[in-house]
Amino acid sequence: MSVALYTKDLRKTYPGKPPVEAVRGLDLAVPQGITFGLLGPNGAGKTTTVEILEGLLEPTSGQVEVLGMTWAKDAAALRERIGVSLQETQLAEKLTVAETVALFSSFYRKARNPDELIELVGLQEKRDAWVVNLSGGQKQRLAVATSLAGDPDLLFLDEPTTGLDPQSRRQLWEVIRELKSRGRTILLTTHYMDEAERLADLVAVVDHGQVIALGSPAELIATLGGEHVVEFAVEDGGNGDAGLPLEPLHALPSVIGVRTEAGSVQLTVGEPHLAIPALLDHLDRVQRHMTRLTTRHASLEDVFVNLTGRHLRDG
Repeated sequence: MSVALYTKDLRKTYPGKPPVEAVRGLDLAVPQGITFGLLGPNGAGKTTTVEILEGLLEPTSGQVEVLGMTWAKDAAALRERIGVSLQETQLAEKLTVAETVALFSSFYRKARNPDELIELVGLQEKRDAWVVNLSGGQKQRLAVATSLAGDPDLLFLDEPTTGLDPQSRRQLWEVIRELKSRGRTILLTTHYMDEAERLADLVAVVDHGQVIALGSPAELIATLGGEHVVEFAVEDGGNGDAGLPLEPLHALPSVIGVRTEAGSVQLTVGEPHLAIPALLDHLDRVQRHMTRLTTRHASLEDVFVNLTGRHLRDG
């Protein structure tokens, strides 16, 4: 399978006292025709990595190839074949939606039909509206339409659904699926784990400028050893947290991992129907009263916290 994005020992260091190593030897090989999710907390290096891949930043060292080409030698050809949608895009406020998409389409030799793009992102009713009069979600969908103007082989979407209402968010999910069905490659950064799980074929988790986990969402979740998370809280033990000894919880049936967070306890388990009765019996024996109990499927965020001890939204 052909590779859409390739990096080898990619590094980016910003001068300072001391210098800041934003990317520290990052290796990637992203096949063509997939949706690739790049995940990580703020400050992990993912934005710097994406900007290098987009040709907006030069790396300090390392090898970078995009669609088999390099920015040093093939910049003009690459700009014809990629699309970029930033988290925030400033568009001319006194142009209409139709004029904006037509303008961006005029920049490319091979362009998609502007009316087709407007329909694709669900802005037909706003076709003649000025950009200044669009809602935040409508502006974001328009920005995605402009990134598709050149019918790109590779599309960069940097947190495209941040701040969108649920309906607009799902409309953009359908746009991404439509592109993938046409054999296009999409690089997606997102803080929404359900979004990555639904859309991404392959996910890389980046922290401290390096890839710390790589695989499909299902493969990464499987590394936890359990498919479910049982989260519970007990009456305050008097020191501001759950106040419950954790060691006995590791011995409960089907429990694979135990961690605490904000006064609650989270158990990674293989079979909730075995773990929950045993947990209730244990709390009864130690005379601790449960105040809350929830169960859910393990997620990519659980994978990340297990790997780094930090949430994706943490700085």
